[in-house]
Amino acid sequence: MSAEVSSKSAVILVNLGTPEEPTPAAVRKFLREFLSDQRVVEIPKPIWWLILNCLILPRRPIKVAKAYASIWTEQGSPLRAITIAQFNGVKSILNTEPGFEDTEVCYAMSYGKPGLVEEIERLEKKGVRRIAVIPLYPQYSATTTAVVYDQIAKHQLQSRNITDIRVCKHYYQRDDYINALASSVDEFRALNGTADKLLMSFHGIPQRCVDLGDPYFEQCAATASALAEKLGLSESQWKMSFQSRLGRAQWLQPYTVAQVKQWGAEGVKSIQVICPAFSSDCLETKEEIAIEIRDDFLQAGGESFAYIPCLNDSKPHLELFSNISTNLLSY
Repeated sequence: MSAEVSSKSAVILVNLGTPEEPTPAAVRKFLREFLSDQRVVEIPKPIWWLILNCLILPRRPIKVAKAYASIWTEQGSPLRAITIAQFNGVKSILNTEPGFEDTEVCYAMSYGKPGLVEEIERLEKKGVRRIAVIPLYPQYSATTTAVVYDQIAKHQLQSRNITDIRVCKHYYQRDDYINALASSVDEFRALNGTADKLLMSFHGIPQRCVDLGDPYFEQCAATASALAEKLGLSESQWKMSFQSRLGRAQWLQPYTVAQVKQWGAEGVKSIQVICPAFSSDCLETKEEIAIEIRDDFLQAGGESFAYIPCLNDSKPHLELFSNISTNLLSY
């Protein structure tokens, strides 16, 4: 490594966020912050304020809290517990690299605690002047990754001598990411066998976002195609779909729920589902996919359903983030 690396450097892994408790009150607080972000919901503010406060927040937190309660752990929500394991794992790897022995690694959330700006300010007080920020979203979207850029920009507007912060915009196309995904599928199949179909279910966003220029769909398709090629799958053996639709507007299609029901009705007996847009297992994977979508497939006539866990704190995943960190900090 020829570039000089400052000892006053740090890495922040940024995930979406999670309620502090599996209760309606905690979920309502989290959803209010999350769904009030114009990056997430682009409906005009006055109209959305009425929808959010009169229709969504009075009722939805009760249902969502029950779902969270079904997957909650002693360490809190799976997303928080896994994100903590990820930053600890990255730190262990990164601090063995020459020039990065003293690099601090921490995590932050776009919504909830610890906040991204809060972590940046904490590091700045310690004298850190170079920060690599890695949003834990392989595919870029204005609804997720851009939020990280927004928060950093707002913070830097308040500073005269700004900290040098570099953000990983996406990593959907990196070989080490695709290899990590493929390895996770191979390892799962070695233990559980191979299903008739592999479904790659990505988190959905409104179709309007893509129509306005969001590259998310294109990047999801690139990830799915690269993974299928790495696994040696024919076109008939896999499919890409989108989950977690909210509201009545058209979102990216095909919808995951519709796809599994179609396969069940067509006589497909077994499927396995992987969620390449998620860096850690969370409500959308452990409850929506592993429970709800599984039930939809079985009720439609399917016989065997298996969810392949996210990369979480697996060694290839941690090495990927360490590689990204050294790339961002070596200049």
